[in-house]
Amino acid sequence: MARTSFWAKYWCYRPVDHNLCRIVDSKKPGTWRRFSLRELHAATNNFNYDNKLGEGIMGSVYWGQLASGDQIAVKRLKVWSAKAEREFAVEVEILGRVRHKHLLSLLGYCAEGQERLIVYEYMPHLSLYSHLHGHIAADSTLNWEQRMRIAVGSAEGLAYLHHYATPTVVHRNIKASNILLDDSLDALVADFGLAKLIPEGSLPKGSLKGISGYSAPNLGKVSESCDVFSFGILLMELISGRKPIRRVGGEKQSIMEWAGPLVLDGRYPDLVDAKLEGKFHQDELIRLVQVAVLCAQSFPEERPSMQDVVEMLKEGGQQFVKPPSQHGRDGLRLDEPVLYKTSTEATEVNNIFELAQLG
Repeated sequence: MARTSFWAKYWCYRPVDHNLCRIVDSKKPGTWRRFSLRELHAATNNFNYDNKLGEGIMGSVYWGQLASGDQIAVKRLKVWSAKAEREFAVEVEILGRVRHKHLLSLLGYCAEGQERLIVYEYMPHLSLYSHLHGHIAADSTLNWEQRMRIAVGSAEGLAYLHHYATPTVVHRNIKASNILLDDSLDALVADFGLAKLIPEGSLPKGSLKGISGYSAPNLGKVSESCDVFSFGILLMELISGRKPIRRVGGEKQSIMEWAGPLVLDGRYPDLVDAKLEGKFHQDELIRLVQVAVLCAQSFPEERPSMQDVVEMLKEGGQQFVKPPSQHGRDGLRLDEPVLYKTSTEATEVNNIFELAQLG
């Protein structure tokens, strides 16, 4: 029997939110240019270790300061990522034209010899990972309102990439360290589209598939739905303050394996980061948890689009899925549709919590 997509049913009854389709860039495009290798060596003190902000599968990121005094972040791609200079320049310039208030702006690039570097705006508040798990986590606790803004902002950035950018972009590397925070602690999605800059077959085997804890089960086919799955994991991480993978009793446990029983029992407050000391909004918590679960469905066709995710996160407290606690654990049926009301439409909800398949 063919699987019936929950989203095919849900959205056929939903009015289109035309405001979402007009997500626009509130930033003025910066000056895009090509940097010389000498200039970037000078800015980063010859890529000094003390300037290093982090390292990922595709390269290292360094803080730098230009002669003008402007601070920058420079991603130095690994040697094996060196595409032909002209091809690299064309592709990175395409990414440079993608502008949105929740996407980290690219300022330029450098391609000399085997060196391939990308220059970004510098974000002094670093990444979501730094605030949840990194070296500033002990001194910095994001409050509930800030976490909600980060959830919505990062969703809007991804929705722009998937639906409105030209050409559209699949991120492929959604994780807490790629959600940067500006001076207002609003989210900017970073590293989008970088996988396209890597020559086919040059990534270490399994590296993009091995984004620990964030990878979708359908690894063989890269699509927007893979980003949606990763975003669901990111949401649960934002709610709980837990890493996507933890060792429990010597074995790895995914964040959804941990969260599943709590969601089925309706124990939503037990999911919340203890650092918040109980200071959160119940209706927003329910909304975030349910969106996280929907995004992390095992079957790609049952995940929402990022445009759908933005609408649900901004639902304004409307409850679009009945909490499992109101069904009762034994009464939660996964094979029959259940009807509920929102403030505007009757909505058919089918196969919502397939938690046995999460993780």
